[in-house]
Amino acid sequence: MAGLNRGVTSALLWVLLLGAARLLPGAEAFEIALPLGSNITVLIKPGNPTLPLKPCYILVSKRFLPMLTIKSGERITFAFSCQNPEHRFVIEIQKNIDCMSGPCPFGKVQLQPSTSSLPALNRTFIWDVQAHKRIGLELQFSVPRLRQIGPGKSCPDGVTHSISGRVDATVVKIGTFCTNGTVSRIKMQEGVKMALHLPWFHNRNVSGFSIANQSSIKRLCIIESVFEDEGSATLMSANYPEGFPEDELMTWQFVVPAHLRASVSFLNFSVSNCEKKEERVEYYIPGSTTNPEVFKLQDKQPGNMAGNFNLSLQGCDQDSQNPGSLRLRFQVLVQHPQNESNKTYLVDLSNERDMSLTIEPRSLKQSRRFVPGCFVCLESRTCSTNLTLASGSKHQISFLCDNLTRLWMNAEKTISCIDHRYCHRKLYSLKVPGNILQLPVQLHDFSWKLLVPKDRLSLVLAPAQKLQQHTHERACNTSYSYLMVSTVQDLSYGYFCPGGSIEQIQVKQNISVTLRTFTPSFHQDVSRQGLTVSYIPYFKEEGIFTVTPDTKSKVYLRTPNWDQGLPPLTSVSWNISMPANQVACLTFYKERTSLVCQTGRAFMIIQEQQTNAEEIFSLEEDMLPKPSFRHHSFWVNISNCSPMSGKQLDLLFWVTLTPRTMDLTVVIIAVVGGGALLLFALGLIIFFVKKKKKKVNKGPAIGIYNGNINTQMPRQPKKLRKGRKDNDSHVYAVIDDTMVYGHLLQDSSGSFLKPEVDTYRPFQGPMGDCPPSPPPIGSRAPTAKLTTDEAPPCFPSESESEPYTFSHPNKESVGNGNTDIPLLDMQEPADPAE
Repeated sequence: MAGLNRGVTSALLWVLLLGAARLLPGAEAFEIALPLGSNITVLIKPGNPTLPLKPCYILVSKRFLPMLTIKSGERITFAFSCQNPEHRFVIEIQKNIDCMSGPCPFGKVQLQPSTSSLPALNRTFIWDVQAHKRIGLELQFSVPRLRQIGPGKSCPDGVTHSISGRVDATVVKIGTFCTNGTVSRIKMQEGVKMALHLPWFHNRNVSGFSIANQSSIKRLCIIESVFEDEGSATLMSANYPEGFPEDELMTWQFVVPAHLRASVSFLNFSVSNCEKKEERVEYYIPGSTTNPEVFKLQDKQPGNMAGNFNLSLQGCDQDSQNPGSLRLRFQVLVQHPQNESNKTYLVDLSNERDMSLTIEPRSLKQSRRFVPGCFVCLESRTCSTNLTLASGSKHQISFLCDNLTRLWMNAEKTISCIDHRYCHRKLYSLKVPGNILQLPVQLHDFSWKLLVPKDRLSLVLAPAQKLQQHTHERACNTSYSYLMVSTVQDLSYGYFCPGGSIEQIQVKQNISVTLRTFTPSFHQDVSRQGLTVSYIPYFKEEGIFTVTPDTKSKVYLRTPNWDQGLPPLTSVSWNISMPANQVACLTFYKERTSLVCQTGRAFMIIQEQQTNAEEIFSLEEDMLPKPSFRHHSFWVNISNCSPMSGKQLDLLFWVTLTPRTMDLTVVIIAVVGGGALLLFALGLIIFFVKKKKKKVNKGPAIGIYNGNINTQMPRQPKKLRKGRKDNDSHVYAVIDDTMVYGHLLQDSSGSFLKPEVDTYRPFQGPMGDCPPSPPPIGSRAPTAKLTTDEAPPCFPSESESEPYTFSHPNKESVGNGNTDIPLLDMQEPADPAE
């Protein structure tokens, strides 16, 4: 019963389909007749529908077929059971041409059967030509020629040419091509397979190529590319992106007018693992005395070539266990020679060390129309879109480019210190070499990498012109700026440009300083460009900025790493130096930080350098200080904790200067007090003068020897005689300090040192106070104004420019045990800042 039911169901389906085909108003019958001996086969088969559709069949002699094959010598009439067969079926017409058993039908290739007798389906004409290895075949393409496309690409008009060859029994894909290109001929041997794909709506009725006889080419294939004017062509090795056949040779012939210049650049390549021979590319260049010129795929390829030239790709014997793959995709650019192509520039980097210079294209929007290439040529022949020059040599370069603004330069130089004893206090100048600036290409970046021994030395940078920190409130609008970034941690000190108030920047460890230009006018400002870097003793601050505010404008300052926040457990300071007769107003942008500490504490300390008065603020709990006036130079120190995620520390503040003014009451009091002090001083002088005259009259003349006085040292009597007080032998009008205090001037050998009481000597020690020290991270400092009588001790330094430290040494009381009354008034040296 089940078999009977299936038979009835099938019969009913055939009847319904037959009735539907007869009732289709648009049903059309087609007839295809293939001559006997034509070696043509037609195959109509389902395509790849993009959407699920109702079944559609081919109706032949009351039979419904899913596909139809028509062979040579057959005539078949058929129709389709649906209204849109072009979306359901494709048709393939294959012609086999045997050049091994008989002569080849050379000449123009015809489309058989004609497209007018075929249904409107997506069509593929295939010509499969078989020939001996010693016979070469040449496919000639009429205008417009072919343009090779990569895998996955399609042609605008839908017409594509797929060409394959043979190596023994293996099929090798030469490539897929569209129309409107430069490929005019493809030469192969041992047979060729050509497929022409036409969309169903295209009415093309010619093949567009012909087959010609050719002698043996002794290689896989030769592709000829013809340029009649400026243009470019992108070409690929056989089997791309799969591997190039082992130990094969492929050649491209380029026909270029003599007045044009051609350059080759490799867009993508890979090499295989060779056991024998070496993979390479060979150029045959007209006029070259070293033909063929051999290059590795990794080398810069020739450019600025005039006239025709050949390029060949040679494979090797590959490792059978790990063959790898050889592939190549390259571009040939043909354009008119430029004025700059005949001019050579000498770039002398022979005196430079650890430096490189790269000339490369800028990031510009590409136009859909043809854009001439922009190449940099080394020794006028090796050209590429980018070129890197190394230090230690002299280089001759030229440019093949219609517009040099499409290029820019980037340079990098490393300055390192290995022996801290040699580098200490040595100066290095960060300036762009002059022979780089003479090139007709804009300098984009010049980076200096400054390396120091870890925990041994730090860096100090002093600009030729005072710098301004880039902020949103006051942006840099100069032709160049400096970007300073730590290379040890994720810390950016920021952008700085000339024309500000920052005189010096001290950094703890390795840093990268990048000079970045923004306008071509940098060449006019280059004389003012420059930084001097030196190595100084190591300190623990991430950075110390020395700032002398300008009296005409605000000075905006902000913490490093502005976008991400100050790194955890780091500290940074600003040394604000006050000009004479000026008062500074310190203002913070925020009233309170949004900082939330996970571990540790975050503090800000403001300390005046003359009075040593400190103000300590907890950045997590306290409000930031309101605008305040500072009458002396002061420090601002910010120390971060380890903040919670998303609660970063960033502070912006500014300093404004105003002329110092005095209150009238203060002036009157000062005048009255000064007058009273003057009168008191005059009276005191008169009193001592009169007293001195009386003493001079009592004793002998100063400096005259008195022979009547006993000069022997008196013996200590058991009892002082009463007449001693009336004897003037112990009275002097003037006492020689050397005689009285001579025992204090003896050195270790017992000889006397001559005091230099008549010579003024300037103070040789540090002239500034050390920056404020933050309290320990785990402590909780009060928010109050703390005034101390003594400044925190500074780190021992060799000169006044030594860096400061923020660590408090333990204070110990030191005594000499001497309880005698001192003979000299030994006073503590005054603070230089006071």
